[in-house]
Amino acid sequence: MAITFLRHGSNGALIAGLIALALSSAISGPALSPLWILVGAILFYASEYVWHRFVFHAPPARWPGLRALQRRLHYDHHAQPSRLDLLFLPLWFLAPVLAANAALFAVIFGVAAVAPMVFGVGLAILYYEWTHYVAHIPYQPRTAWGRYIKRYHLRHHFISEKFWFGVSNPSFDYVYGTCPEPKAVEKSPYVRDLFGEHAADGLR
Repeated sequence: MAITFLRHGSNGALIAGLIALALSSAISGPALSPLWILVGAILFYASEYVWHRFVFHAPPARWPGLRALQRRLHYDHHAQPSRLDLLFLPLWFLAPVLAANAALFAVIFGVAAVAPMVFGVGLAILYYEWTHYVAHIPYQPRTAWGRYIKRYHLRHHFISEKFWFGVSNPSFDYVYGTCPEPKAVEKSPYVRDLFGEHAADGLR
């Protein structure tokens, strides 16, 4: 299970990067302040909801190249939710996003905060990817929280794509009213085919 997780997406590279950052900090600094690590993780959880709801679920772009990117990053995952090669964030997407975050952190919080905040973001992403992975494989989590978060995420894939956007953290769904009772939601005809993008592919 863990080996499969490391084989896909950016997971292996992300773990290697976190280890390298921790070793570098231990040997020569900068210190990985627990407070800044926590701030980085919290910022990721806020962005998780925003990215999922407003970016990954944005309507298809007019430009074919951008539309192909939308399909690879999320539309295809809805069409075939059990395909592991479509499940994880690819390194070619994650690396520039992390670099942009690091630059933004430097401008807003100062250079000393960059390493621990990026470390916190990286840890949060790993948890996000693991939670997402467990939700989509035939495995029953051992904890009550794990079982809840798996049910919670799968509602987004098998009931309606318009609700339950927080993959690993439901907090913002409660804040923005996108976490209704499942029985109150009518099953969407587009939950496996966002915006009809796969209608011509025979994947609906």
